[in-house]
Amino acid sequence: MTEPTPLSARIRDFQMNIVDADDFNSRVVAAYNNGTAEIELEADFQSARSVVPAGTGVLRDFSYIAPDIPEFIPNMCVGCMDCVTQCPDTAILGKVAEPAALAAKLESITDPELRESIKNQWAETNKYWTVPERKGSGGGTFGIFIDPTKCKGCAECVDACGTHAALKMIRKEENTLDWYKKAFNFYQRMPDTPRKFINEKSLVDMMLSANSLLYVGGAGSCMGCGEATVLRMFLAATGFVYGPENIGIVAATGCNTVYTSTYPYNPYLVPWTNSLFENAPADAMGVRARWDQMGWHNKRLWVIGGDGAMNDIGFQSLSRMLASGMDIKVIVLDTQVYSNTGGQASTSSFFGQEAKMAAHGKTGHGKREHRKELANICMMHKDVYVAQTTAAHMNHFYKAVMEANAFPGPAVINCFTTCQPEHGVGDNMAEHQAKLAADSRSFPVFIYDPRKGPRIKDRLSLTGNPNVKDDWYVHPKTGEPIDFIYFARSEGRFSKHFDKEGNPSPEMIIAQQDRLDNWHLLQELAGIH
Repeated sequence: MTEPTPLSARIRDFQMNIVDADDFNSRVVAAYNNGTAEIELEADFQSARSVVPAGTGVLRDFSYIAPDIPEFIPNMCVGCMDCVTQCPDTAILGKVAEPAALAAKLESITDPELRESIKNQWAETNKYWTVPERKGSGGGTFGIFIDPTKCKGCAECVDACGTHAALKMIRKEENTLDWYKKAFNFYQRMPDTPRKFINEKSLVDMMLSANSLLYVGGAGSCMGCGEATVLRMFLAATGFVYGPENIGIVAATGCNTVYTSTYPYNPYLVPWTNSLFENAPADAMGVRARWDQMGWHNKRLWVIGGDGAMNDIGFQSLSRMLASGMDIKVIVLDTQVYSNTGGQASTSSFFGQEAKMAAHGKTGHGKREHRKELANICMMHKDVYVAQTTAAHMNHFYKAVMEANAFPGPAVINCFTTCQPEHGVGDNMAEHQAKLAADSRSFPVFIYDPRKGPRIKDRLSLTGNPNVKDDWYVHPKTGEPIDFIYFARSEGRFSKHFDKEGNPSPEMIIAQQDRLDNWHLLQELAGIH
């Protein structure tokens, strides 16, 4: 594992070999920020090459978007890092500081009122203060800071905090943004979290490492986007182990390439390229072959695509890549719909789901095809690591990414990624819906590792799902089965399948049986039944 490098230096290093970073930022990004780009900027060599320097998203300001912003309540914080992990925009970050280092930085603040307010942003949690103090290694105070220029006000962090109640949304008053900017500037000037506070067994601690912050925010994704959280997390897990200089991305056209390359803003601190909708795996095979020729065997190469790019039009390219045995990793952003084309149905869509080209009306009641299970199909390829997971299952997700990186061959991670506009859920609901998708057997989580043994039941683990031996998980308080119909009631894409009394349509009964059949298949393959 490599030692972290300050964020500003890493942005500079990545930019320098591609374009004149100072010129690009001061001339191009500044013109877009002040609204004069269309009038003043010429079509130059840089734009002709379609080059967007690394990390320019850090210069984008979203503070005008939402009327609310999260407020941190330090005395309620336990240092779980859930808010930092689930934020899709790198807008809320944590840091652990040793007392002497914190005191020295606080002394540099001349305004006593500001100094006291920022001092109060740091908490003595059991995780980072009490336990290290008992061990004699010295405790650290834990601080949470919100970047007002990146926060879109989705409140995902507040939901992720849950019962701890260490975050709440407040209105942006006259001086709110000014204080938040000063507080976040203080966070940036603080030293990186000392390595002794980053417990490698607590995978969520990875986001405390500067090496893991490879998605700087500033992307044009929707408020609370479920995809963006997945991108941040897989880069964090990969960067933590291999370092940012050893990662490359080939992205298939889709939402992910639109919101990460809205010129001139790029949230990535790793090199990436955008291929066509259907051939990103083939493109990656060429990159991998060239890297291997150059002796770059340790560099991690990832393909990113939606369910349309990987499960539909690009499936043959994916299958060919898996058959090649090449050391390429794939992460599928499975929204069960073509979000980039306004909600068109895909073969990953659920039966009965309403979408474009699968409208719900008098004669047609949503999608008529059953969902094609990409992860199941990938397991049938020889010697391929496969995981189906969600960003809400943080340890499961991180384990899958780290094992995929270490696997000597192709790997596929299929992720449930909430698309708020197309699923018909609130901006703050990505984590909640992803958990519910797994609990209801709509999207079971599992890991298939060929290294575990010769038989499928040796390789396939359903750990992470509740009540793995039963048909359905039962709510512990109400006794109600958490089945597909329970899940469907919570999303707008299924709303027309329920009458005024809440009774499900025949299509929902069929869809429920489809999900149960898939669960039974996985149980059988895992040796449970």
